[in-house]
Amino acid sequence: MNGNSDNLASRKYISWEAEGVEKIQPNEEEDIKIVCEQTNHMQKVQFNKGRHCFGGTHARTQGIVKAKFIVEDSLPAHLKQTELFDHGGEYDVACRYSSEPGDPGLDDRILQPRGFAMKLFGVVGEKYEAGKDIPTQDIGFYSAPAIELADARTTREILDLRIKYGNDKKELYEHLEQRKDTDLQKARDQVPNTHLESTRYYSQTAYRYGDFVVKYSLVPSSATQKKLAEETPRPVDGDDILHRWLQNFHRDHEAEYLFQVQLLENLEDQPVEYAGSEWDAEKYPWQSVAKLVIPKQDSFIYARKAFWEENLRVDPWLGLKKFQPLGSSNRLRRSLYPVSAGLRRKMNAKEEIHVTTISELP
Repeated sequence: MNGNSDNLASRKYISWEAEGVEKIQPNEEEDIKIVCEQTNHMQKVQFNKGRHCFGGTHARTQGIVKAKFIVEDSLPAHLKQTELFDHGGEYDVACRYSSEPGDPGLDDRILQPRGFAMKLFGVVGEKYEAGKDIPTQDIGFYSAPAIELADARTTREILDLRIKYGNDKKELYEHLEQRKDTDLQKARDQVPNTHLESTRYYSQTAYRYGDFVVKYSLVPSSATQKKLAEETPRPVDGDDILHRWLQNFHRDHEAEYLFQVQLLENLEDQPVEYAGSEWDAEKYPWQSVAKLVIPKQDSFIYARKAFWEENLRVDPWLGLKKFQPLGSSNRLRRSLYPVSAGLRRKMNAKEEIHVTTISELP
């Protein structure tokens, strides 16, 4: 997966500050404002169904585990980037598996993207003001390599269609098929519905990586996980099958993932502003920089699930400046995440808590 290490070390990687890496779109601020309003609207719709407010996305928790994130000390110079990867170390980490849509009751047998989030503890370095006193780094992943909400304007347009026609898939598709990006928009309904422990996860969007720019990925690496790759829910399995599969797996097995990065070398092939395209892994290989190790445990502790959903926020904009989220979709998230979390706390009468050690999680 890492290819020839000497060749990779000598490539000309693009600086995160280079011209053209980020280019703010016209009217982006207005688009972001509208998306925040749309997301709050969708949260309120879900609230009216069950009188409880969830996040605008990733509302369905499939499992939460405690793990270790291990960074190798022998990385080559081009990979020793950010305060997280410039030296070897081991970090406590809490991880949440989820389903991407904002419906907490979504049937697990329905094809939809899945999510994976990590909250690393003991991460110190130069942080953004909002997270300057929080020794954590949040890292989010998704089960597809590209995101259909590819920039702020696209997000605004697609959420508008989902709000108007989300309850009528045929009509929604009629409108999606009028778009130039129709294949991308319909791809979320075709994501393989695999066992969550065998699923590969992606950042989808780009991030600063010290001097450079990357997308990142989490790759299942144990033989046990790989054997599950062909397992997919059947109609008879029940609407909570992914949660039950995950709980059974973590009860009996350890898990291990490789954390890999894909560095930016060509802005035409690897756009940063538009997150709707996958970067070619043959041209721009993935390189391993750390591993995630999850010991055996109960992955569905009710108190932990409630605490995460009610009190925590996963937000990379609270983290390291050298791991800055890049591109339009990530600038949108900088405004959207606090707005979505704020409504959730207000409607559920809960307080946001920024945990500083993993022992604070149930």
